[in-house]
Amino acid sequence: MNLAPTLLDILACPACHAPLRADDAADELVCTGDDCGLAYPVRDDIPVLLVDEARSTR
Repeated sequence: MNLAPTLLDILACPACHAPLRADDAADELVCTGDDCGLAYPVRDDIPVLLVDEARSTR
């Protein structure tokens, strides 16, 4: 996954607005919110920030 660090600084979870962290091994952006726990896929270095496309990490 090749995302600019400045992009990660401004991206937020669409569901709860918490910051996202990169999980390079899974090619996902994972919500850091305490109650949310969604992981959004990154396809071809493009984050897919749609709640319907996210998977639950809990």
